[in-house]
Amino acid sequence: MNVIDLTHPISPEMPVYPGTEPPAFSIPCTIQRDGFEERRITLFSHTGTHLDAPSHVFPGGKTLDQLPAGHFYGQGTVLDFANIRKTTIDPEDLEPHRQEVLQSDFVILRTGWDRLWGRDEYFEGFPVLSLKGAEWLSQFTLKGLGVDAISVDAVGSTAFPIHKALLRKDILIIENLTNLDRLPGHFTFCCFPLKIIKADGSPVRAVAVLE
Repeated sequence: MNVIDLTHPISPEMPVYPGTEPPAFSIPCTIQRDGFEERRITLFSHTGTHLDAPSHVFPGGKTLDQLPAGHFYGQGTVLDFANIRKTTIDPEDLEPHRQEVLQSDFVILRTGWDRLWGRDEYFEGFPVLSLKGAEWLSQFTLKGLGVDAISVDAVGSTAFPIHKALLRKDILIIENLTNLDRLPGHFTFCCFPLKIIKADGSPVRAVAVLE
């Protein structure tokens, strides 16, 4: 069995969505003084590689703690759009992959944007699903849609149409994935969040398990 880590590390220096604050770390308990070390970590619920719940964009939407643990685990497929020459992924780009999508719980879109992690360019110009592309995917019984960019919507969007098209169908969104170039076509995908009450999102340790 081979496990591929698809997760960016969390640190005070990491990139975060424009307008939010980076994580803050402190060490209130030390081995020298207390006999053990314990850290205080302050971060936004959508920091780093993370999950979006329906409640992220819908008042009264489901929160992560309301979903069964099995919703964060299943068969995954990666669709490779690293060489796409436009800024949107449309139904005609997705249609050739219909059979793979039908056989999957999680669809992961590889654009190669994770190569820009830590640079200003990471926040702009990344390919996103068009609204029709998101609606095409939402016709399937998926547990989640993952991307290797900061968002499924363009940075600066205030209506968040792609978030809403997916989360309306309880298709969770996993953002800021990495190492997608190491994935085969099919794998087992895991993205378990912390079980936080009323969580609109949570950092995850996303992995692909290859048998």
